[in-house]
Amino acid sequence: MARPPPVRKTKPQPKPARSSLFVNSVDKAMKVMTAFDGSKRHLTLSQIAAATDMDMSSAQRFTYTLAELGFLKKDEENKSYELSPRLLDFAYHYLSSNELLSRATPYLLQLSRETSETTNVTVLDGTDIVFVQRIVSQHVLNPNVVVGSRSPAYCTAPGLAMLAHLPGEQVDAILARSTLVQHTPHTVVQPRAIKARLEKIRAIGYAHTEEEYYLGDISTASAILDARGHPVAAINVAMVKPRWTGPDIERRISDLVISAASVISARR
Repeated sequence: MARPPPVRKTKPQPKPARSSLFVNSVDKAMKVMTAFDGSKRHLTLSQIAAATDMDMSSAQRFTYTLAELGFLKKDEENKSYELSPRLLDFAYHYLSSNELLSRATPYLLQLSRETSETTNVTVLDGTDIVFVQRIVSQHVLNPNVVVGSRSPAYCTAPGLAMLAHLPGEQVDAILARSTLVQHTPHTVVQPRAIKARLEKIRAIGYAHTEEEYYLGDISTASAILDARGHPVAAINVAMVKPRWTGPDIERRISDLVISAASVISARR
């Protein structure tokens, strides 16, 4: 059985000075919401207080308010809370109003049909890529990866494809904040080696990874650029190793993802 995607955690960063416009109560409410993740689906009030560094009184007020608004559900039997389906409203509004995704959808479908493989659109968020559109094939390696799932940028083809089009200082900052973990024997974790890869990716127009984040996963991606040449997303084809036939298939898939990314990219 495929393992579920790990919950992505980034390195703790020094907190910048807060602007006078910053609303602390909103920050606290968001801390309550983000206390829930894949490994903490149900939390008691005391667990929420501990996870958010709040006293019990504050945790109770924020949790009660979020439950009243419909964003948390309370289990009266065991006195625990969980996220409610209402949160999906935000995801729906993001996806349905995103002009880039509307533009990318037909090409993602075409790519899926031409390859009979899983295809994705991802965006860069901090040190991670986030899956925002996904068409799953019958050969999918990990069905637990869904829209909203995160993976590290430094060892995934979509992440590398986007990093390759960022300024060097921005790449350095992202790598410095990343937890460079050797997920498999094939993961490249040395910053100098990663940056050397990015130069090649920028030159050839696509990124290709083989079993760098998951064993058995092979991925080929190309960046989607805005009118200034800045990466706004990436499109990729993911294939399981038994279906991989070597350089010929890499050439075919890379041509397809480069073409799709080029058409989706904004024109100057």
